[in-house]
Amino acid sequence: MICLLRFLSADAILMFMKPLENLKKKKLFLFDIDGTLAVGDTLYQGSAQLLSYIDRIGGRACYITNNSTKSGSDYVEKFRTAFGLETTEDQFITSGYMTLRFLRQHYGDKKIFVLGTASFVAELVKNGLQVTETAREDIDCVVVAYDSELNYDKLIQASKALLTTDVPFYATNPDLRCPIDFGFIPDCGAICSMLTQTTGREPVYLGKPSREVVEFCLSQSGFSLAETLVVGDRLYTDIACGINGGVDTCVVFTGEARPEDLQHTPYPADYAFDNIQKLLMAITEGQ
Repeated sequence: MICLLRFLSADAILMFMKPLENLKKKKLFLFDIDGTLAVGDTLYQGSAQLLSYIDRIGGRACYITNNSTKSGSDYVEKFRTAFGLETTEDQFITSGYMTLRFLRQHYGDKKIFVLGTASFVAELVKNGLQVTETAREDIDCVVVAYDSELNYDKLIQASKALLTTDVPFYATNPDLRCPIDFGFIPDCGAICSMLTQTTGREPVYLGKPSREVVEFCLSQSGFSLAETLVVGDRLYTDIACGINGGVDTCVVFTGEARPEDLQHTPYPADYAFDNIQKLLMAITEGQ
């Protein structure tokens, strides 16, 4: 059944493919953070109320973010100090964590070339991985992450590593731009795009939209596929992640995606709302 989505702004005429009543059955909510629940240190209206609702119904909120520069403990502190919300580390599944988990499983005793922030490199080293930031013949894979400390020498080293070896190329996330208070800044996907244009090599992304993000959250929660909803502001990462994981999806238009993007996307969301407040209204209507 196709229904008119009445919670959008008056000038946005969109459709959703599943009944709104299905939203009331959701217990496990997998939220993107930046551009979805908040921007910078500002929580969007309705975010705290929706998280409170999830607690009241005995559900669980997980935060699936492609920001590889922050750890779970970093996010616990940010949610407490910036948003006034209490969380636990195991609620945060970052692209950095998914990358670390993958590397420990497959490259635990091998040498890894990394382009990333000092804190990202330190986290890998702390977990026992052999990391180098210099292109060498004996590396076993190349890993690229969002890097707010990016400089040209790092790009030279990454290009050399990709052009002088045939080892696998991985990256934390394909996001092209990261929401910030004044708009956007280049994200990991933009860095990888430069490297792809230079070397002809394309990475395998380990964070969203990998289905393993959803599968990991489900395995930790005990909830079912039918009880799960992915909520985000990007179609090609957040919504694609939900689709790949076999769960329902909801896009909000407070970040990158715009209503007109739904007309031709290969990643159609099951639900679409202007913002988190409108999603909350849809879920709690009649309660």
